[in-house]
Amino acid sequence: MTRPRICPGGFTELKDVFSVEGKVTIVTGGGTGIGISIAREFALRGAPVLIASRSAEHLEPVRDSIRKSGGRCEMFVVDVRDAAKCDEMVAEAVRHFGRLDVMINNHGASITAPSLKLSPNAWRAVIAINLDGVFFCSKAAARQFLAQKGPGAIINLSSTAGVHGSSTMLPYSASKAGVIRLTTAHAGEWGRHGIRVNCIAPGPVTTEGAAERIWPNEKVKNAMLRARALGRFGRPEDIAYPCIFLASEAASFITGETLIVDGGNVRDFELLQLEEQDRKE
Repeated sequence: MTRPRICPGGFTELKDVFSVEGKVTIVTGGGTGIGISIAREFALRGAPVLIASRSAEHLEPVRDSIRKSGGRCEMFVVDVRDAAKCDEMVAEAVRHFGRLDVMINNHGASITAPSLKLSPNAWRAVIAINLDGVFFCSKAAARQFLAQKGPGAIINLSSTAGVHGSSTMLPYSASKAGVIRLTTAHAGEWGRHGIRVNCIAPGPVTTEGAAERIWPNEKVKNAMLRARALGRFGRPEDIAYPCIFLASEAASFITGETLIVDGGNVRDFELLQLEEQDRKE
């Protein structure tokens, strides 16, 4: 995609390096929350999109909405804990659109429980979805990129819980930290093939069901809000837009990086210092 620009010597064509037009994209967790926004924003910009999750009930209205808006969208029901199904998901995207350019690992699961009350099955379930699933999907995508003999981009969704840790969501925090390190490792392993692997670590984002998981009451919500330097929680599109950047040619020399998108994190003692400064002014 190009647009004209007036230069001293006349007109020239300026390439839109932020374009994702024509880039075939898979979005896991594409039937809810942030995944819906990512899928819609890519489709609106001309990217053929395949959305995937365990629930066809979640996927169908998203697919239909994107199609109604003029976008190209298919869906695939997948359990990312099953490596063979992840391979099938990639094959489905290729069957519909002829190739794959971008893999966005947005799926995730969490549970809130103290360590001493956390069952082995609950621990393993979260780790399997959040970490095993990213590995299986990334592996399937990389295999397709290599078969195409072309570049590709993988974008993993971690969390600030994976950066700083979380005392209330332990398996989630551990698995999301693993995603960050897996991103670095895959970037190093696959970079020579033109495959870029990057990570986004969102802070608190307002989505359906976020309240009960992240801020179960007004006291917690207000404390989290006060800790945002920008004074608000994130919106789903705040995460979708960085995905567009990392998938585009504008990020062609970026790999192995984790972009924290949290509205700025202000520590407790800094909040007290800032409030004291405000009182003195």
